Formats: sequence, C-alpha cells, structure tokens
Amino acid sequence: MSRVGKRPIEVPNGTKVSIENGIFTAEGPKGKVSQRLLDGITVAIDDGVINVSRADDSADMRSKHGLVRSLLANAVAGVTEGWLKELQLNGVGYKAEVQGRAVNFSLGYSHPIVYQLPEGIDVEIDKSNKISVRGADRQEVGQVAAEIRSLKKPDPYKGKGIKYVDEVIRRKVGKAGATAGAV
Repeated sequence: MSRVGKRPIEVPNGTKVSIENGIFTAEGPKGKVSQRLLDGITVAIDDGVINVSRADDSADMRSKHGLVRSLLANAVAGVTEGWLKELQLNGVGYKAEVQGRAVNFSLGYSHPIVYQLPEGIDVEIDKSNKISVRGADRQEVGQVAAEIRSLKKPDPYKGKGIKYVDEVIRRKVGKAGATAGAV
C-alpha cells in the first residue's frame, strides 16, 4: 500500500466535496477546485473523510495512488486556506503595479510588460517590491509565479531580476580587469 495514498484526507467544516463523472470538486471559502480522477483509482467520501484506493498492485497503479491522494489533499487545502507564492523584485528602477486583472512590470526593457492574471489568481505588491501570488489551485499559483519570474530571471552577476523569496542566487565573480595581465 502507498504510504501517502492510504492516509485519509480530513474535510474541514465549510468545505464541500463531491465526485461526478470522474471529476472531484472541492468548494470552500477561498474558491473552487476541480481535479480529474485517474482510471483504476476509486475515491470514497464518508462523514467528512476522503479515502483513496486503487484497483490492483501494479507499479503504475501504486504510483498513481499517492499522486491522486496528494492532488485531492492539495485541492481541499487550497479551497480552505489557499496557496501563496512570494517573489522579490530586485533592481534599480524595477517596479510592478496591479491594475485590475493585469500586472504592469517595468523591468529595464525599452517597453513595459503587461501580464494578464488568470481567473482565480490574485496578486498583491507591497512597497518593498514583494510580489504575493495567491489562489486556491496550487498548480495554477505555481505556474503564474513561474511565468512572472521568467519575465526577468535573476542575473548571476548583480542579482537583478525577479526571484522567489526563499531562492538563493549563486553569484558569479565578474571580470578581474586588465591590470593582472598587462605587460
């Protein structure tokens, strides 16, 4: 039995879960998340507890068992508490501002970059250029954060760009200069 897959998922109060036509749906105060169930995996909802089981013990089914349980647990946690990714904007003159469902970035290019936010994702930017991406769907929050980071990846020489808050940028040493090899 999969160690991850056999653990039950507790459904908190105020969260509704249902299964229809092979699609698991969780609704809560932070939003609604749907997840397609894989073939051979059965999900039972009993008295606020979700149990995931598999059809057989093949290697493929064992791997899917833990995956589906993790996806369902992430959906329940997302609609209850929500997910958060934080990014840091570093660089002189680099700034970002939210305007409606779009984020305008000024990243040192000759033009501003406008990033359209998908439905269900919220972005907040504070005065210290910290970007907070929030949403109910963990995969979507991570995808939006990765797309924002890719607009201006951190430079290894000066550290300028957009990075995750907990990311460590390995800095490189620049050119030594012309003084060492001059004859």
